[in-house]
Amino acid sequence: MSAGAWVGRPRGALLLAAGALAAVLGLLAVWVLGRGGPEADRAAGPVLPRPDHVVVVVFENKAFEDVIGSGDAPYLDSLAKGGATLTRSYGLTHPSQPNYVQLFSGGMQGVLDNSCYAPGFSSAPNLASELIAAGRTWASFNEGLPARGSTVCEAGRYARKHNPWFAFSNVPLETARTMEQFPEDFSTLPTVSFVVPDLCNDMHDCPVRTGDTWLKERLGAYAAWARTHDSLLVVTFDEDDGLAGNRIPTVLYGEPVVPGSTSDEKYHHYDVLRTLGRLAGLDRHPGQAAAAREITGVWAV
Repeated sequence: MSAGAWVGRPRGALLLAAGALAAVLGLLAVWVLGRGGPEADRAAGPVLPRPDHVVVVVFENKAFEDVIGSGDAPYLDSLAKGGATLTRSYGLTHPSQPNYVQLFSGGMQGVLDNSCYAPGFSSAPNLASELIAAGRTWASFNEGLPARGSTVCEAGRYARKHNPWFAFSNVPLETARTMEQFPEDFSTLPTVSFVVPDLCNDMHDCPVRTGDTWLKERLGAYAAWARTHDSLLVVTFDEDDGLAGNRIPTVLYGEPVVPGSTSDEKYHHYDVLRTLGRLAGLDRHPGQAAAAREITGVWAV
């Protein structure tokens, strides 16, 4: 139909034709976007909250059933009841150190064992570098670390093998703080921070109850504060005890979480890493976290 054929037509007919054209274009857009496949859908992702602060605590070498509901971790059980429990959360490998590196960067970066590598040997993207690039803030709090930014391999009950940020040249050393530098004013915490207990309090060399007591004493006040200040505590483990298929406890607690919720979906460290990035509003995710899934079904959104 020529343009001149529209002359003299009623205004209603013109509007109807315009509406039909818009509908066709809309359907075409949906089809084009759909051609992107799962990757395109994954890039958009589900709706997640944007908490002001996220604190992640990583414990050591315990299977799910050794902790949750075992009677040896009453405080963590209370967090699970008041927060969210991932019933099928898994480590990725053995031993410890590769799991930490995977949880932080989305890949092993060539780390296959617990050896003390040269600090800053990798420039691969990681959670901290992506947070910093996006204008967010980051810090780690390392129990037993002799001094802020120290790259020592061991010191008393401190072991660098559980602190993966030291592997990366794009993570400023000054962001590695001692546990004594964990702030009393929680509103001054970074967007995302990791807390790593020493070899006893992380349950590596000491019983589950020791780590559970430490969690209550050192981070119980933050957990209570997070519940009313749009913030989140994530408690997870690097790996299991080698006897449970690498199924580990992971508990989420804070205002963004539906109290008493559970997820039976299977998640692993790359899913947790991607979720941490999404909670901080990141568009890019390091390594294999780019193809991982967000944790869903537990958020109060």
